[in-house]
Amino acid sequence: MYLDTEKKKELFKNHGRSKAENDTGSAESQIALFTFRINHLTQHLKVNKKDHSSRTGLLKLVGKRRRLLDYLHDNEIDRYRAIIAELGLRK
Repeated sequence: MYLDTEKKKELFKNHGRSKAENDTGSAESQIALFTFRINHLTQHLKVNKKDHSSRTGLLKLVGKRRRLLDYLHDNEIDRYRAIIAELGLRK
């Protein structure tokens, strides 16, 4: 599987707010997880162009990540700028 428990713990540890493996609820850790899944699905869809159910899932993930980024942008601009810089995202 592309995303096992060890990889999730590493993502949460590297990008989470408290830098702990069990920090699954912070916006930063969720954005990092969504970004990893979005990148994986993007690569999958380059090979499997007619996989419309995965494309729908990808669009839903992009929307979830966008809403979390908008939340951070509105409430805590410093955290927003930090996660954008860490993950290489731009608006």
